[in-house]
Amino acid sequence: MFNIEVSTNVLLMILCYAYILSIIFVSGRMDKLLRISPKASRKFLHAMIGNLLFIIPFFTSNIYPVLVAAPFILITFLASSYSPFKSINEGLKVLANITEEGHQLGLVFYAVSYTFLALFFASKPYVIAAGILPMAYGDSAASTVGMRYGRKRYKFLAEKSLEGSVTMFFASFFSFMISLVFFSALYSFSVFDRIVPALATAVVATLVEGLSPMGFDNLSVPAFSALAFLLFGGGI
Repeated sequence: MFNIEVSTNVLLMILCYAYILSIIFVSGRMDKLLRISPKASRKFLHAMIGNLLFIIPFFTSNIYPVLVAAPFILITFLASSYSPFKSINEGLKVLANITEEGHQLGLVFYAVSYTFLALFFASKPYVIAAGILPMAYGDSAASTVGMRYGRKRYKFLAEKSLEGSVTMFFASFFSFMISLVFFSALYSFSVFDRIVPALATAVVATLVEGLSPMGFDNLSVPAFSALAFLLFGGGI
């Protein structure tokens, strides 16, 4: 029984690693293959990596989701310009090219957020979803809409657009609600009881994203979004 359980978890981890590496590979070549901007490629990477949380319920021990996310803190750091090992940076060229187009530590912060949420809430992956999906889908959609259609600008620590912030709210709310439908089938809770916490999560995610400087929203949005969900009773 023990060997089968361990083997299953290890297999799931391998599938997660394969998924992450394939998304990084595809993202690094989207600008040439589909003629889209590197920024759009990076947002695609953010969104697709967010989908990993749907695998978490199938692990039988909480440590495995942490082991999936944690190595990428180091990997994304080594791919950034802050890496002290330039030869390794060159070896991670695909990921490095994506990183160079945005905040240099943005992907590192994303990996940190994923790791810490998995560390504390692997047994309740819908709490992880509250933190990650607003970052994965909300921020990605907000950035895309804001860049193309943003006209009404505002600035606190970074310049944002009203159109992008509105998109952030709706993309965060609907992506999170879809995840709650999925998780409710596995954890036997009512989706209707989570609507108010989900709305609070989307509101807080939108406000925090609007106030966060570039790149640091990868830390602030997951942390405050998950906290809002918990404070409004979503994690019970």
